Order: sequence, then C-alpha cells, then structure tokens
Amino acid sequence: MTDNSLRSVNVERTGSGHFTATNARGATISFGTGSGTDGEAVFTPVELLLAALGGCTAVDVDVATSRHAEPVRFSVEVTGNKVGDELGNRMTDLVVTFSVDFPEGEGADRARTILPRAVKASHDRLCTVSRTVEIGTPVKATVEGA
Repeated sequence: MTDNSLRSVNVERTGSGHFTATNARGATISFGTGSGTDGEAVFTPVELLLAALGGCTAVDVDVATSRHAEPVRFSVEVTGNKVGDELGNRMTDLVVTFSVDFPEGEGADRARTILPRAVKASHDRLCTVSRTVEIGTPVKATVEGA
C-alpha cells in the first residue's frame, strides 16, 4: 500500500435521518432516509451505492470512448433488489446497463467498437467500486474510545 492509497469521507448528522458526507477536497453530498428537511427528495445510502457503481464504471467507459467521439447520449442505469434474510439486509441482482449513442463518423465508429470492451474492462478490473462489491471486502465498524 502506498501513502496515497487511503480514501476517506466524513459523515455528519445534520438532522433527524439526514446526513452530509464531506470528502478530503471539501465536496459534500447530502443524503438520508429518503426525503429532505423541506420535503425535497434526497438519496438514501443504498441509492448512493448504486450511484457509485454506475458512476465508477461510467467514468472508465467515458475516458475510453470519448477520446474518439463525444457521445450524443450517455446514460447508465443501475438496478438491484434490496432483500432482508438470514444474512441480513443487502442488495442482490445488481445490474449496470449502458445506453450510449455516438454521432456518425470514423471516430464515432471507433468509439462504438470500443464501448463493449471498455464496459468489460471496467467491470473486470478497473472500477474500484464494483470490484470491491464483487470480490467482497470485510467492513470493520468501531466506536471511538471503546
């Protein structure tokens, strides 16, 4: 492990069922139990997991394909089923679906050819989020001072 391998976010409670995560660069995202303090919708932690799966692989695929052509449509849908059973609450049947269109032209033809390989490479080795979920990494929960 290198000194720059550590990643972290800090999560602060901002109200009943509402939280804000802040990364080391100062960016924030609010989330909670499904609705915000003023009735606006917020992401739940499970939805953030789905967004992280889609976002991680979307970044990989965009880097590989957009150097050849700018997409006219680039959408990633991530679905899964939340279940609770003898193993506890968890997500199953996670699916990441790309819908990408490129304009006409030679560069766009290359991008279309690269697209399936880029999705596979992201899934098989590049996307840290999906690799962590698929391989399975133990999560240690502690209480400071305990």
